[in-house]
Amino acid sequence: MITLSRILSCLPLAWLHALGALLGWLAWLLSATYRRHMRENMRLALGEAEARRVRAMAIGEAGKGALELVKIWLRPLGETAARVVEVSGWELVEAASRHGKGILYLTPHLGCFEITAQYLSTHAPITVLYRQPRQAWLQALIEAGRARPQLHLAAADLSGVRSLLKALRRGEAVGMLPDQAPKAGEGRWLDFFGKPAYTMTLAARLTESGAAVIMVWAERLPAGAGYHFRLQEPTQPIRGSIEERAQQINHEIEQLVRQCPAQYLWGYNRYKGRGRVLPVPEEGGQG
Repeated sequence: MITLSRILSCLPLAWLHALGALLGWLAWLLSATYRRHMRENMRLALGEAEARRVRAMAIGEAGKGALELVKIWLRPLGETAARVVEVSGWELVEAASRHGKGILYLTPHLGCFEITAQYLSTHAPITVLYRQPRQAWLQALIEAGRARPQLHLAAADLSGVRSLLKALRRGEAVGMLPDQAPKAGEGRWLDFFGKPAYTMTLAARLTESGAAVIMVWAERLPAGAGYHFRLQEPTQPIRGSIEERAQQINHEIEQLVRQCPAQYLWGYNRYKGRGRVLPVPEEGGQG
């Protein structure tokens, strides 16, 4: 599988995106579970009319996102970073760096979310939260792809949380996917597009460090033209209790998704567990 991935990584990005779009439709046609998750998530978040309008584009974009990973992970870092052809909001990074209390980059499952840490690592060290996949071949592929000089991995456990906090104390950057559903007992039921979604609280806890918070995502441009790297401030300061902070982060993710709903990963089971009760962690637990 890794050999095939390396072969695919040599193809032009436009070809990978074309093949990926076909792959997206194939997954839609062959998997009833995937269709159900995607339909339900889009309907819950966007409403029936908007979901119908965006669905065909989202199916293709999901496939592009899956296949472009071989290009992001397996090509030299300089080549990967060069795929970013436009950057908006870099002044936020410069201001946060002068602040000296570290930067917390929050990247939802939107656009090419894997290129964000790769690109940022070409400018300064960054530690990213990493949840080990179940498949051994995929783990090997991810670890090979993320083995970059200034890109450090922190496991999604207590030791990993300590690594994130240490990086922030050094004034460095950390990154994570704040819309990743946590394990039972590690989150809160909070509003996401008007519906309850089991939400991680770790990102909210890290904001208590005083680090600058920057929302970041990479828009996938048409015809394999590359990516528009977008950095944005939260619409309002993230403050309050852990639950209030986590809720605001959910709202900030919503704002990003509304900018480009076709490139959100709607097949990801964001509302996993809806309709049944999951335990709420003690205040000192990891989120």
